[in-house]
Amino acid sequence: MYFWFLGIAFLGIGLWAWNEKGVLSNISSITDLGGFDPVWLFVVVGGVMFILGFAGCIGALRENTFLLKFFSVFLGIIFFLELTAGVLAFVFKDWIKDQLYFFINNNIRAYRDDIDLQNLIDFTQEYWQCCGAFGADDWNLNIYFNCTDSNASRERCGVPFSCCTKDPAEDVINTQCGYDARQKPEVDQQIVIYTKGCVPQFEKWLQDNLTIVAGIFIGIALLQIFGICLAQNLVSDIEAVRATW
Repeated sequence: MYFWFLGIAFLGIGLWAWNEKGVLSNISSITDLGGFDPVWLFVVVGGVMFILGFAGCIGALRENTFLLKFFSVFLGIIFFLELTAGVLAFVFKDWIKDQLYFFINNNIRAYRDDIDLQNLIDFTQEYWQCCGAFGADDWNLNIYFNCTDSNASRERCGVPFSCCTKDPAEDVINTQCGYDARQKPEVDQQIVIYTKGCVPQFEKWLQDNLTIVAGIFIGIALLQIFGICLAQNLVSDIEAVRATW
């Protein structure tokens, strides 16, 4: 039941965010963004959770074997996709790394196009203390931050404030701290901004937290297997009772 309501909440947040950005009044604008729209996470996760919660909850309450079978098959497909993705990620590590680099650079280009995407990139760079995909110079891909002579932006040769090293004494974020940062010598850049890219920082984070990450994925997998088994057992009990009628 809670799973169902959580799905409705996620879906509602996603649709509300799209409505605030005017996407629902102009559906074609979904494809206008050059990068990734974080609202998709809420819509997709909320939609999947709603469908699973509805099928499992109503199927169990109404003893509907069709919904219970749908629940277990749908959950099995998700489990299989997760397992396949994990195996492929291990086997094709270099390809995944290239795709991650391509994905981040695409979103760097679209940094100013969507406020949700901008906040997501800023959070990522602040959390992992990184800048760009493999370094601060990746921000040359953005029309506002590139170092070309034709760029009239005040942010030319700079980086977003989320790339700046933080001073613990500062209570208010200086959003202009990245201005002209990449015009400085590399030694001076390291004092002002993070010079490590987000891809290597993410790899380091995974290595440092491998046990926790593996534990979370194993826990999710066990819950999915338990849900499938529970649904199938309930289907068997319902069919056994109906057979005696």
